[in-house]
Amino acid sequence: MLSIKSLQSGYGEMQVLFGVNLEIKPNEIAVLIGPNGAGKSTVLKSIFNLIDIYDGSIFFDKKNITRFPSHELIKLGIGYVPQGRQVFGSLTVRENLEMGGFLIKDRPYLDERVEHVLQYHFPELKNKLGDYAFSLSGGQQQMLAIGRALMQKPKLLLLDEPSLGLAPKIMKGLFRKIKEINDEGVTIIMVEQNARQATKIADKIFVLEDGKVALSGNKSLLKSKKIQHIYLGGH
Repeated sequence: MLSIKSLQSGYGEMQVLFGVNLEIKPNEIAVLIGPNGAGKSTVLKSIFNLIDIYDGSIFFDKKNITRFPSHELIKLGIGYVPQGRQVFGSLTVRENLEMGGFLIKDRPYLDERVEHVLQYHFPELKNKLGDYAFSLSGGQQQMLAIGRALMQKPKLLLLDEPSLGLAPKIMKGLFRKIKEINDEGVTIIMVEQNARQATKIADKIFVLEDGKVALSGNKSLLKSKKIQHIYLGGH
């Protein structure tokens, strides 16, 4: 599904990633964990071509997508939800979802996609279609941000800190939603500070340190005392 080879990227002259290698299979949930500044979000931005790529390659469905424009990546089936619930506050919930479906020219199909996202993923937003996004709670805004990315029926969904700033109960509900989306056949790569919750639903875990993959594996990785102590809050 996604293969990253020897990726080096960053922001102008500030290099952040130094030879990152990742392999994600179809229908997997991959979680990137690690300390602040390790390069987790930079991996997602590199895939979605939002920063400078100096070297290396990114393959999606066996196609080299390195440096593809973001709108072309959306057409190929990659959705991206940036950190911080970046919804359009002055637009309604419906308008936000329709913005996510900007490539859909057929109006009945656009309406069908809105209905599908609400009915199957976020029914909590159904009664708020006419409400402005700024009036939603933090959890509802995050649902809307993810729902907007689902409008194009992505094969791969990139989630950057989806639980940031959410209350524990809301956060747990959101992780359940993410798992449901994955169960529908969407591959997910997630950056998440709340490593304990995120790794519960992960098929694959990558630990980043100083712009490199320090460790990778499945849930058995969590048995490591170092991982438990540093990233999961164990003692």
